[in-house]
Amino acid sequence: MKIVDLSKPIQFNKKDPWFMRVKIKHKPHAKAKWLIRFLGLPFKLFPKNFIGWADDTIEKMGVHSTTHIDAPWHYSPTVAGKKAKTIDEVPLDWCYGEGLVIDMEHKKDFDPITKEDITNFLSDHNLSLKKGMIVLIKTGRDKFNGTEDFHKVGTGMSAEATHYLIDQGIKVMGIDSWGWDLPLPYLIEQAKKTENQDLFWNAHLVGQEKEYCHMEQLVNLGSLPYTGFKVAVFPLKIVGASAAPARVVAMFDN
Repeated sequence: MKIVDLSKPIQFNKKDPWFMRVKIKHKPHAKAKWLIRFLGLPFKLFPKNFIGWADDTIEKMGVHSTTHIDAPWHYSPTVAGKKAKTIDEVPLDWCYGEGLVIDMEHKKDFDPITKEDITNFLSDHNLSLKKGMIVLIKTGRDKFNGTEDFHKVGTGMSAEATHYLIDQGIKVMGIDSWGWDLPLPYLIEQAKKTENQDLFWNAHLVGQEKEYCHMEQLVNLGSLPYTGFKVAVFPLKIVGASAAPARVVAMFDN
């Protein structure tokens, strides 16, 4: 079996937006010796050549700070009038399935991905959506991952395209941009400029009407074929959370 990692590394990056930065403390092996001594084991009874164990603490990491999957609860407390699922309530069978890449790398920055873009791509490549598939939107913007421009550039999904995928039976979808919608600073700027209340976060807000999950900040989608692989995206089981980091992988049978 061949496995392709679609997840970005979890590490501190000062170029990330301040509200998304990760902080991890790495504890050296030798420090554990004093913990063990404090717990009651005399130094003379330590195993020979024992130098202690390494340990690490995540001191700061938002659930949306790295490659992650958003739960319906992220978009709204309710979906079609019913309580939205938190990440620990998302069924695991949504999180594993046949993968399909939709190539939107040609889309220019700030030009939203439409339903027509998706249907044309599927038709041009003789592809079809199946219920339960995990759909991956390739924009190529993962090349900006780790730079201070990552959240400022790129295309993103429109509300109509998001509706379309859900209506085809797709429960989990993902993108290699910073976010699912058009870039956040751009949406804020355009909403203020046009005084359009329906512009900001309109793809995310499809989740107020229809139940679905999406992944953000995927990487390496350019190394995948359009079909012929499985995707696993199992989130950390964080009770009551709006999202969770996930090690997203594509798997190919030999």
